[in-house]
Amino acid sequence: MTLIRLSQIDSSMIDRVGGKAAGLGEMIRAGERVPDGFCLTVESYESRRLPDEELADAYERLGGGRVAVRSSATAEDLPDASFAGQQDTYLNVEGAGPLVDAVRRCWDSLHTERAVAYRATAGIDDAAMAVVVQRMIDPVVAGVLFTANPITGCRTEMVVDAAPGLGTAIVDGTVVPDHYVLGHRTPAVPNGAGCLGKEQLEALRDAGRRLQKHFGSPQDIEWAIDADGTLWLLQSRPITTLFPAPPDTGDTRLYLEFGHIQGMLRPVTPMGVSLLKAGGGLWFKAAGATTHPRDPMPRLVSIGGRLYFDLTDFIRNKTMRKRLRTSLEVYGPRVRGAVERMMDDPRFAPRRGMPFRVGSAVKMTLRLTGPAIFGIARSLAWPDAARARAYRGLEEIRRSITPPPEPATPAERLRWVIEDSHKAVMGVDMMGIVWPLMAGMIVGVAPSALLNGIATDEELDVVLGGMPHNVTTEMDLALWRVAVNAREHRDLFLTTPPDELAARYREGRLPDIGMASFLDRYGMRAAAEIDVGMPRWADDPAPLFATIANYLRVDDPEQAPERRFEQAARRAEKMVETLSRRARRARPVRGRLAAFLMRRSRRLTGLREIGKFAWLPALQAARGQLLLTGDDLVAQGLLERADDIMFLDLFEARAAVHDGADHRDLVAARRAAYERELRRPTVPGALLSDGTDVEALAPQGPVEGGVLTGMAGAAGRATGRARVIRDPSGAHIEPGEILVAPTTDPGWTPLFMTTAGLVTETGSPVAHGPTVAREYGIPAVICVRNATHEIKTGQLITIDGSAGTVRIEEED
Repeated sequence: MTLIRLSQIDSSMIDRVGGKAAGLGEMIRAGERVPDGFCLTVESYESRRLPDEELADAYERLGGGRVAVRSSATAEDLPDASFAGQQDTYLNVEGAGPLVDAVRRCWDSLHTERAVAYRATAGIDDAAMAVVVQRMIDPVVAGVLFTANPITGCRTEMVVDAAPGLGTAIVDGTVVPDHYVLGHRTPAVPNGAGCLGKEQLEALRDAGRRLQKHFGSPQDIEWAIDADGTLWLLQSRPITTLFPAPPDTGDTRLYLEFGHIQGMLRPVTPMGVSLLKAGGGLWFKAAGATTHPRDPMPRLVSIGGRLYFDLTDFIRNKTMRKRLRTSLEVYGPRVRGAVERMMDDPRFAPRRGMPFRVGSAVKMTLRLTGPAIFGIARSLAWPDAARARAYRGLEEIRRSITPPPEPATPAERLRWVIEDSHKAVMGVDMMGIVWPLMAGMIVGVAPSALLNGIATDEELDVVLGGMPHNVTTEMDLALWRVAVNAREHRDLFLTTPPDELAARYREGRLPDIGMASFLDRYGMRAAAEIDVGMPRWADDPAPLFATIANYLRVDDPEQAPERRFEQAARRAEKMVETLSRRARRARPVRGRLAAFLMRRSRRLTGLREIGKFAWLPALQAARGQLLLTGDDLVAQGLLERADDIMFLDLFEARAAVHDGADHRDLVAARRAAYERELRRPTVPGALLSDGTDVEALAPQGPVEGGVLTGMAGAAGRATGRARVIRDPSGAHIEPGEILVAPTTDPGWTPLFMTTAGLVTETGSPVAHGPTVAREYGIPAVICVRNATHEIKTGQLITIDGSAGTVRIEEED
């Protein structure tokens, strides 16, 4: 059957009738008023045979006259992608001949350049086209209703845009509509005479509630009101741009995004969240805290696959909220400003009670204070010995991570992952690593307070350049040396795709350039490496071969990364001497202390990366055991692929291993949601429990033409062509270009070694990206909102890492 009445369609028929027709059929079945019509199914499109006579007969049975001919692609109006305006609609079509012509044009619109590009961006390979034919409505007023605020994400507000006549003027953007925000109770009517009255707004709100309940998610609804005052519903589809709502706790909560401090905005797999919490719980337990075995870190919440911290109880505490302003500086000005606005919100007024168990806090304080004072003081007194102690601890952790011997059962593997994989690394002092690391962080920031009014921020940043003993910097320089070894095979590494090079390496068909020894030391690393669900470089070295190709394009010896690092180190040492003399002249006692701390910083601050580095062997070993467990579950028919286990949590994996629980449907749903979230362009830094993106509530300040404002990340200025990169895997960047990215973590830093500067949308001055940028002596501007959209690859830009600005240069 190629023609079906809309009243006979439901959501199960989407593959035959497309998203729009399925939505219209569901609305009719739910009892809503929808213009009568029929659907020409995808069978006709796929056969490329248009049933002219059947189409004319159906048109006559509909009553003839004027109709709307609307595209209904199988990839349209889906939870993942709305395809709004990507395919064509034709209104006021009258007569069988024009109807046939309009249908053919709807078919053709599936393959326009814009529709093909949209599908590619949405990760959709192909689609087929059905066509909806409906009786035309002559509206007095028409528009769009969103059952959640599409700008802020707030689920307790509806938004209506309305204009006289056809609603196409609104969706086309050719008119300025009346704009209404409907709260819980009274609709907000714009100043002056709007085109909708209170009763009409109430009718729209009621319809929105019904459709949201019916479809089970917030909806984007097109509607029209005719001369008789009748409300007609013309379309309902999911609002695809909303960030997932936090879990419903029955209370208004404030969540702070945690991942971008680590330079990570991509979603974390469910297993990644579960193991992170289990490992963190071990540390808190060792420190004296009482934890729940099922969820040892309940304030760390996964929302849309991202890690958020529930800040509610802290912001509602009088004592803690006073300290929040200072601690939030590391999150950047937008997030800090968002949280500060919430401090004035009555929903977060101070309440009685502490945000943590007092008993646990006392135990942790007693257990940690003495060792902390002793460990930090000893590290400051004998920094070289402290650093040596930290490196010994690092090797001891690696040696102590011993998975169960073969042959091991799935139960034994899983028990080791849960109970033993993190034991060595999650002790209170992490085998002597913690206190030298903490001492390094303290002496890295303390001089700025002592030298206030004596040294500029830019001068203090220079002191942190070329910092030795940073494991991430050492890794990047080691990869540079591998690239130097590859020079005699330059053409091979420049002209062969990274994936093919990786395949040849695994097969032993590549020249020996030192990759094996590099992976032996650093193969546990990757982009988004805190997620056990992410492949390591040892699993897939293709990103490394892409970076080696970038390094091989460096022709200027002065741009060689090791030379740039050495120059940054010399400038830092010289600046320490300059500031020491200046400070002693201005403030003798304070100046001597500042000089002492700057010199200690050069010997300890580089250790700031070692804590995470020490954790990675445990994650790599746990990943290996989980994948082997996944293999066993595949053999039992409980999973489709070994890495499906990364879309379960530890308790669900245990149920599969011990009870034979079949999680294939759950894994498929979670994998689809994960793939959808990978494509999300922005992630809220601060989120309310009703889904509101708190940053979106901020008034926009004045913007100078061509200048984007962010936050100082690393001092210096640079002008160069922008290279926008959203994923470091296989990324190509020319020497001297300025890297523009959503965020960066250690997996990105090999790209830094040939860039002239760095711009990111998120971050913190103490995050990995800006820290490594300072050590390489390249400027960085962070927290530039929508940088990867406002800046285009190839544009000439100037960045000022001290002022926190990016200027898009005008070119003739």
